[in-house]
Amino acid sequence: MNLPSFLWLWKIAAWSMGLSIVAYLLLAITGIWMFSVRTSQNPPGFLPIIGGRAEARSLHYTIGITMVSLVLLLLAIGIVGTLGHFGSLGQSSHLVAGLIVVGLVLLSAFSATLISPRRPWARPLHIGANIILFGGFAWVSITGWIVVQKYLP
Repeated sequence: MNLPSFLWLWKIAAWSMGLSIVAYLLLAITGIWMFSVRTSQNPPGFLPIIGGRAEARSLHYTIGITMVSLVLLLLAIGIVGTLGHFGSLGQSSHLVAGLIVVGLVLLSAFSATLISPRRPWARPLHIGANIILFGGFAWVSITGWIVVQKYLP
């Protein structure tokens, strides 16, 4: 297919990736804040705009759901755009990086729903997946930039 017909798709992907990284950073901030509130007698005052524990958790969940949606949108765009432009998915390591990121995001989201006192393993799984996700986002960003170079004149 013709490249200009896919340009709008790549613009959506670029915005989705940027917003996914912003969401990841906001999730890290709200997650650290929730940890501080949970483990401290005196809640930290560096994020008074968030409110109490319930508001922070609700905001964290909302941002998390947004990030999952953006990452799934990126997956769909990547598959449709690559198949439409190249006719197959085996063009670069970006596919592997993207699938790993999608898996880590889904693992993180799933483990977040399991966090409770009855499941002490769920919180470390959630946090561990998010720490590894940092590397995944870096990897998918680097390989994505390499892919973008194929589309630029």
